Amino acid sequence: MKGIYPGTFDPISLGHLNILEKATKIFDEVILGVADYTAKENYFSLEERVDMCRKSCSHLDRVKVISFKGLVVDFAKEQDCKVLIRGLRAVSDFEYELSLALHNVKLSEDIETVFLVPSLRYMYLSSSMVRQLADLNADLKDFVPAVVAEAFKEKRHRSL
Repeated sequence: MKGIYPGTFDPISLGHLNILEKATKIFDEVILGVADYTAKENYFSLEERVDMCRKSCSHLDRVKVISFKGLVVDFAKEQDCKVLIRGLRAVSDFEYELSLALHNVKLSEDIETVFLVPSLRYMYLSSSMVRQLADLNADLKDFVPAVVAEAFKEKRHRSL
């Protein structure tokens, strides 16, 4: 069985990798779907995000990183996949994630959403928090893969 873990991954965090690792124990193949369109301004370009995701997931044999445009349900159909994977960190995530899952079912009745909970040490972690920490020059080693921390340093260096 195949599952898609969609998101912007701006940037991919250790929490995302934790969800991916759990998903590979359940699914034969997991597609990390990096969304092109988001309702927010991205810190990293689509190409940068895809590259960081590929490098960060290289140790996971059953994970394939693919970018997509448009609706995730259309991407799922293109990939011949009927299961979306989403991470839930807290009760506050549940309402938003449930709304997404219900909209996706309305758009495509044969798409199901599976929710996975990250390990306790990643429950607080979000990409927006990582971006804020990076803006304040915090050490990111406990939050993101090394390739992502390096990408933040490079971006900061170029902007000086």
